[in-house]
Amino acid sequence: MDITTGWLGEYVDLSGITAEELAKRLMLAGLNFDGMASVPADGRAKGPNHLIKVEITSNRPDCLGMIGVAREVAVLWQRALKPPAAKPAEGKALVAQATSVKIECPELCPRYTARVIRGVRVGPSPAWMVERLRALGIASINNVVDITNYVLMECGQPLHAFDFAKLAGGQIVVREPRAGEKLEAIDHRTYELTPGMCVIADRDRAVGVAGIMGGASTEVTTTTRDVLIEAAEFDPSTIRAAARKLSLHSDSSYRFERGVDPAGVDWASRRACELILELAGGELCQGIVDAGRTVPVREAIVLRLAQIPRILGIDVPADRVKSILTSLGCTVSRDAKSGQLAAVPPTWRADLSREIDLIEEVARIHGYEAIPEDVSVPMARSARTPEDRALERVGEALVAHGFDEALTVSVVEEDWSEAFSPWTEAAPLSIQTPLLRRATQLRRSLIPSLLGARRTNESLANPVIELFEIAKVYLPRGNELPDEALMLGLVSGRELRAMKGAVEAIVARLNPTLDLAVEPYAHPLLAAGEGARLTLAGQLVGFIGQLSQAGMKRFELRHPATVAEVSLRPLMDRTLFVPQYVKLSTQPAITRDLNLVVDESIHWSDIEQTIRQHAGPLLEQIEYRDTYRDAQRLGAGKKSLLLSIQLRHADATLTSAEADALRDQLVAACHTAFGAQLRA
Repeated sequence: MDITTGWLGEYVDLSGITAEELAKRLMLAGLNFDGMASVPADGRAKGPNHLIKVEITSNRPDCLGMIGVAREVAVLWQRALKPPAAKPAEGKALVAQATSVKIECPELCPRYTARVIRGVRVGPSPAWMVERLRALGIASINNVVDITNYVLMECGQPLHAFDFAKLAGGQIVVREPRAGEKLEAIDHRTYELTPGMCVIADRDRAVGVAGIMGGASTEVTTTTRDVLIEAAEFDPSTIRAAARKLSLHSDSSYRFERGVDPAGVDWASRRACELILELAGGELCQGIVDAGRTVPVREAIVLRLAQIPRILGIDVPADRVKSILTSLGCTVSRDAKSGQLAAVPPTWRADLSREIDLIEEVARIHGYEAIPEDVSVPMARSARTPEDRALERVGEALVAHGFDEALTVSVVEEDWSEAFSPWTEAAPLSIQTPLLRRATQLRRSLIPSLLGARRTNESLANPVIELFEIAKVYLPRGNELPDEALMLGLVSGRELRAMKGAVEAIVARLNPTLDLAVEPYAHPLLAAGEGARLTLAGQLVGFIGQLSQAGMKRFELRHPATVAEVSLRPLMDRTLFVPQYVKLSTQPAITRDLNLVVDESIHWSDIEQTIRQHAGPLLEQIEYRDTYRDAQRLGAGKKSLLLSIQLRHADATLTSAEADALRDQLVAACHTAFGAQLRA
């Protein structure tokens, strides 16, 4: 927001305040200083004229006009605010007999007002107005159009002037676009309008994109004699979406996207009419056509005075608190019994809705510099949620396994998005404005982003690249909002068994009673026979695999890599937060190696599951060792799986005979299930 001291001085006395002091104090009050320059005098202000650039946060649209900034100055220096009266003289003709307004989409346009002025003389604007607009980067068009821009910059309420004679039927209809409807805007470009947008129309056609830009067919020119002045409220999200889709942004859309003062709509309309009558002549029709809702009534916010020292660390007198809130436009009352204040925020401060908002205003106006640096503010430790505690355990387990945490962006380029998407086949959601070059799609998996990070680290010759990320992916669900699933992604240079061990360690850290099951999974990104689905009690929870040569080439990797992705929600829902005690046995363990010859179609996970089912409580650990293939020794279509089992009795010494008997029992179970033979 650009302000000029000459213009600002019309609404608040700036005597004795230098431009530098003004900029600094506004900055300390939340309007960040962004630059300053000298500009020519505008012909109405006395003394030097300075342009001050301030950054207005999105929650303060009330400061997107000179009067809003002047109100801040008046509060900070405790001076009177002097807004224009905005009382235009009205003629005898009734506006209701001249025009009408119909709102067909109240959810897009809650309120629309119209006034009509007949007999205006459109021509050049006075020099003072031209200079004031030029200082803000706004070119002069003609007196009527300039006045709508002037009032916009004065109070922050966008306006539009229509050539009334060019409105078919002399009426306004606020509606959504019709199928295939187009509009030539006043920038003389044609825009295709789509459902969901809001347009201003007359009886026959659209004459403006609501809240963004008017149409060329009804723009005010030197031949215009009668004008209709629009002042309205529009749904901020609708304006934002339409402006982005049309790539059409304006000073009006910027303000409507942030919300306007509902009570300021009529004032802005009257102010524009007042200036038009003064500078362009004409006769204002009596009354206003006001369609839609009335100005919403604000609820009172209770401010407990004891909360101020608790939060700010200093005590601000009650009278000072009341004075600050009153000067900001709040209607303040005090309960004599409790001493609490009840403040009804003004209509232009939609950001004031809670007690803490009022306390922030007190601190802002009283002055942050009035709060000592060493002030003691009581702190209460916040309780961590179960999700926070579970994620902390996941991070601890991965760091213990030598992984480093990565942070990648949520958007990827199309090629990466297509590379790996095991959770859904639905097309990814796209964004119109790429955050990174070619990155236009919300990711459906963390793996492509982590592989990209691995490629970057390889190019920098980093020797150890073990990465994990905990973040959301976005799984489309038709016309509904996407499923924002929380995932754990892993990329490693270790072999597949080590990656599986890391995943199992995470599961054990969350709940040692859980057992992951492994099922074969094939994907072009993964090497044949080196991919698996991870399930938990029959529920899919993840994928793991070794990258194929094609996968390495696709991500330009020079060294082998393994990947894993785990859906964290099913694991967090099963997390045991109560520490689990397991008694350590004092008895010795016995290890037996098994070399089982099975068909090529039999997977290690099948053998592991069978052994766990038949071993009973004596089985302490089972470990895969190796796979051996030799058609001459083992036979065609056969392979040998080498594994070790560790047996231990909890209360007695396990004998070799007992261990051998259990081993033979397990071999028999595998023979029955898979035809496995114990290799000598």
